[in-house]
Amino acid sequence: MTVVLPYGDTGLLLESEDVLGLAAACRAAELPGVWDVVPAARTVLLLVEPGTDLGRLRSEVSRLAVGPVEAPATDAVEIPVVYDGPDLADVARLTGLAADEVVAAHTGTPWRVAFSGFAPGFAYLVGGDPRLAVPRRERSRTSVPAGSVGLAGEYSGVYPRSSPGGWQLIGRTDAVLWDLDREPPALLRPGGEVRFVRA
Repeated sequence: MTVVLPYGDTGLLLESEDVLGLAAACRAAELPGVWDVVPAARTVLLLVEPGTDLGRLRSEVSRLAVGPVEAPATDAVEIPVVYDGPDLADVARLTGLAADEVVAAHTGTPWRVAFSGFAPGFAYLVGGDPRLAVPRRERSRTSVPAGSVGLAGEYSGVYPRSSPGGWQLIGRTDAVLWDLDREPPALLRPGGEVRFVRA
């Protein structure tokens, strides 16, 4: 079920359990006046052109058929990881797995980019092994190195640059997540498949 909320006079905020499916349905429908579809953790924001009839748009959104999302017709992005993160032992303790089993779980299941945020190039990855769902750290770090691979809740992610952060760090990669000289700049884009491999 999709809950449709007003977003001022600039759009609609859609709440859904299937954000990827809803965002894909909105894009495919080419809804009148919608100039951007922005997925997040539990919502999809529809940004509209000035003067768009929001009542009509709400009605059209309520009739959308939301189905399973196919991965884009591109190859999965492989990210090589050295699994020596400072929180690997804590993740093992929290999950009841041995450290090698944490690594096997992280590399053994493909992940999907749900949405981007936090920093340019930071992708929230879902769909991995459910045993890896762990809480954020009780205290965030003031500086997490670029390339750090972490877990938080149901998500995995890679820090594209040095920044503060509270995710459980299990490894590191040399993959460049954001590069303005690349088209597109983001290595990982919503809907894409990601596979971690042990370096």
